[in-house]
Amino acid sequence: MATSPASRLRPAQIAAKRKAYLAKLSPAGRKAVKQLRAAIRSVAPDAVEAFGYGIPGFRLESRPLVWYAGFARHASLFPMTAAIRRAHAKALKGLKTSTGTVQFPLTSPLPVALVKRLVKARVAEVRKH
Repeated sequence: MATSPASRLRPAQIAAKRKAYLAKLSPAGRKAVKQLRAAIRSVAPDAVEAFGYGIPGFRLESRPLVWYAGFARHASLFPMTAAIRRAHAKALKGLKTSTGTVQFPLTSPLPVALVKRLVKARVAEVRKH
């Protein structure tokens, strides 16, 4: 099995890249991204931190789990498959979703409980396949 560039980084390199990434975000973006990371870590403690596609993320059982990012007006969590988005459609109402992504506006508090449910669902998907 080929390894991706994200899986070849050492933990110290990943931490340095994450720190540099956070430094480039607005204060609101940085806060949301830190909250996303903490929520992910709390429900997937066995996940390994990664950095790829220019953003931080986590891998589980050597496979991509989730990635998270901050933007000018929102923070994003992905991949959120169509099955996860359908299963959580009621909770996602009012949030922008696009192909594999859930966007959380920086003008509202991050719905941490929802993030945890989404990540738990993603953990189940990764472990299933």
